[in-house]
Amino acid sequence: MESSFVEKKRKTKSFSLPWRAFWLGMYNMLPLCLSVIPWGILAGSMAVQSGLTLWQSIGMSVILFAGAAQLVTLGLLTSGASILTIIISIFFLTSQHFLYGLTLREYVASLKIRYRLPIGFLLTDELFALSCAQSDKEKLTPSYLIGAGLCFYLCWNLFSLIGVFMASSIPNLSDYHLDFSIIATFITIIVPMIKRISVLGGVLFSLILSMVLSYFHIEGAIIIAGVSGMFFSVFIARLMKESV
Repeated sequence: MESSFVEKKRKTKSFSLPWRAFWLGMYNMLPLCLSVIPWGILAGSMAVQSGLTLWQSIGMSVILFAGAAQLVTLGLLTSGASILTIIISIFFLTSQHFLYGLTLREYVASLKIRYRLPIGFLLTDELFALSCAQSDKEKLTPSYLIGAGLCFYLCWNLFSLIGVFMASSIPNLSDYHLDFSIIATFITIIVPMIKRISVLGGVLFSLILSMVLSYFHIEGAIIIAGVSGMFFSVFIARLMKESV
């Protein structure tokens, strides 16, 4: 009888562990969710102002689920860009997800498809930053990653929905410069990841170069600065012989 009680207790404990990791992931994601409140509101309001219907605006956040890609898509739609132009632009804009996937591959490659698919869909800049900031990599379980990603997904759609309704009640919402939240969000993501001289050098190099190129109105300044910053970071890492 005692052995059956111990076995039952063991099963209960093993069942609660995934849920504990799930709620921990949600909890750890909350600060990043708060930082994108203005960004989500901006995306929802821009969808309405671009001529999308209520359900199209909601569906864009539900299905596409990509802040920068949504804003760029809406901007291109407003300017009358073709579908091919939009597809190519978004492909290069979100190409960093290939690197995200390769980085997290060792943690998800052995998982079943029912875990890999939701993690892949929920993988954002914020989820990647959260996983990189996790010192104990053993905590990057499917439950933790799905919990963190789902928390951000629900918050993003909630803020976008608020933006959809605010667009019709508050005129000229774009005049409040909510797009500054995009910069603030990426600052909160990047700063905790600067733990080496090479990373700091790459960030500063990208920052300075992007400002210089933007000042001279060079097209693709941000992309050029970002790629150049990565190469500069690798150069500094090899120069200083930093260990991986």
